[in-house]
Amino acid sequence: MKYLKQFGIIIAISFLGEILKAIIPLSIPANIYGLVLMLLALVTKTVKLSEVKETAYFLVEIMTVMFIPAGVGLMASWGLLKDILIPVIVITPVTTVIVMAVTGRITQMVVRLEKKRSKR
Repeated sequence: MKYLKQFGIIIAISFLGEILKAIIPLSIPANIYGLVLMLLALVTKTVKLSEVKETAYFLVEIMTVMFIPAGVGLMASWGLLKDILIPVIVITPVTTVIVMAVTGRITQMVVRLEKKRSKR
């Protein structure tokens, strides 16, 4: 029952992200709205980490399975992709490196802030 409640919280916040996507006329995916809402809920302690932790770990563990439909979709779209294959091959590693660098920098910043807070 605990996992069902945790999953319900995650789904409810994801649904709120879908609503925001429908209301706000920006080209931001609904899952990004959901992630921001979850972050805000965790930071403001509206949702405690213990209320979603186990289900979140489970979802992270099965994340690779979640990419199977996207991979199948890419294979089904091969006819459209083969015309732009070179740009995709170039853009993919470049954006991957950029995302890794930004993520690393943000992680370093958060770790430094946590160290400063723990010294007080």
